[in-house]
Amino acid sequence: MKPARKSKDKLWASTHRVTIWHLDSRSRFTGKSMAATSVHKFAQCISCHAWSPDLSMIAFCPNNSEVHIYKLSEDKWEKVHVLQKHDQIVSGIDWSYRSNKIVTVSHDRNSYVWNQEATGWVPTLVILRLNRAALCVQWSPKENKFAVGSGAKTVCICYYEQENNWWVSKLIRKRHDSSVTSIAWHPNNVLLATTSTDGKCRVFSTFIKGVDAKDSAMGNSADTKFGEQIVQLDLCFCWAFGVRWSPSGNTLAYVGHNSMIYFVDEVGPSAAAQSVAIRDLPLRDVLFLSERMVVGVGFDCNPMVFVADESGLWSFLRFLDERKSASSSAKYGSQFSEAFGKFYGQSKFSASNNVEQSRGAHDNCINCILPLAKQRKSSVTRFTTSGLDGKIVTWDLQKQEDLLDYL
Repeated sequence: MKPARKSKDKLWASTHRVTIWHLDSRSRFTGKSMAATSVHKFAQCISCHAWSPDLSMIAFCPNNSEVHIYKLSEDKWEKVHVLQKHDQIVSGIDWSYRSNKIVTVSHDRNSYVWNQEATGWVPTLVILRLNRAALCVQWSPKENKFAVGSGAKTVCICYYEQENNWWVSKLIRKRHDSSVTSIAWHPNNVLLATTSTDGKCRVFSTFIKGVDAKDSAMGNSADTKFGEQIVQLDLCFCWAFGVRWSPSGNTLAYVGHNSMIYFVDEVGPSAAAQSVAIRDLPLRDVLFLSERMVVGVGFDCNPMVFVADESGLWSFLRFLDERKSASSSAKYGSQFSEAFGKFYGQSKFSASNNVEQSRGAHDNCINCILPLAKQRKSSVTRFTTSGLDGKIVTWDLQKQEDLLDYL
């Protein structure tokens, strides 16, 4: 792997430290242990999913207006609940660790908080005041509020008002120039990172007086006003997706539709950024497994592992899914034909009838990745992915010896 030319690096702020690597898409790992431990096909297509606090149930949207909840019973998944309240596709689900509440958002511009009672799941409507679709949702670390990204160029910060016994929202307006595609809470419960189709990643303060209590863990964040923009990152010149903070909150990672992933250290006026370019299809979501390891998923249908060395330099390590090779008579097409075929669910190899297709855990774009843990941890070895193929795949890295040093 060789660093690319740095002629374009001057387009970014001088504080950014940029490293770009070109990767060979055919250098896939062929180890013996499989990282994918279970594969379950629940529907034709899944738009998002979330786990219960004890990991005994899973909620997902089968690409419609419903949310299906399955429970694991005697090694079999059984449908136990169907949440029906939205009018259009459910675009986001999050299940709180502590309070056992489910929050959902939909293209119908509404949000519901679901509480489990003896009779089932009872919804409470949250007035978002949006004129476009709600696209993503996430509980804050303390679960006293949640954030909603939307197609209205707006982020809603919702919290529960005890006096009136309802959920209310405060809006962060006039900052985004296009739809907000992804959101991520900082561990201090105040800072919120967003990505947008305007190509920018932004960090805002969401401090709400009476909801957030000032403490030393917040640092200077407690002195900022609600909706104040802390930093705007202009590293990506196309749609930006999937943003996540590292467990400590010191590093921010997000992906672009230009097949690049960005890592930002010390988010603020003197941020240091790195960009890693890949030769495969773009990513859609990312997840920090530790301070030094990130897994990215997307249109390549195969999780990609990125690691940082001791100096903090990020690079691509390998693909996580082991795939069987096609027959020796297969011929590779051009890079354009490979990419074009992938978007239409075709094989990466020649379309000849006598060619055996390469099979992996996922057959279509992976659009969601979540840690599989009963509580928030600094290091995660198990996680799940869901995609447009209707599958939810469980991954376990405990037997991946080359990855253990980074966890």
